[in-house]
Amino acid sequence: MNRFSVIYLLRKQYHHIYSATHAEAESVLQHLLTQKGHTPIGIYDAKTELFYWEPNRQNKYDQSLIEEQGKLGDQITSIAQTLRHQDEAWQPQANSIAQLLSLNP
Repeated sequence: MNRFSVIYLLRKQYHHIYSATHAEAESVLQHLLTQKGHTPIGIYDAKTELFYWEPNRQNKYDQSLIEEQGKLGDQITSIAQTLRHQDEAWQPQANSIAQLLSLNP
């Protein structure tokens, strides 16, 4: 099962890459930091519905007011769930680590 989704921005659109483990997702997130045009956002855990922000974003999140944290958390969770539902509806074989490797031309 692809429990985790690494969320990132590319060309002003949200995308995700599935990962089976949190460690794998962290590795994917780190790799995205090196990819031109890719802006890593964080890791969504579909089982617990928790979101782990990319470290720089986590710092900004931690400094936000409680109300703003709740709003940001709800927004990113909704985005992650929407991306996952779209894949389930449209593609039997969705994004995977193999797709990340194909990001390098």
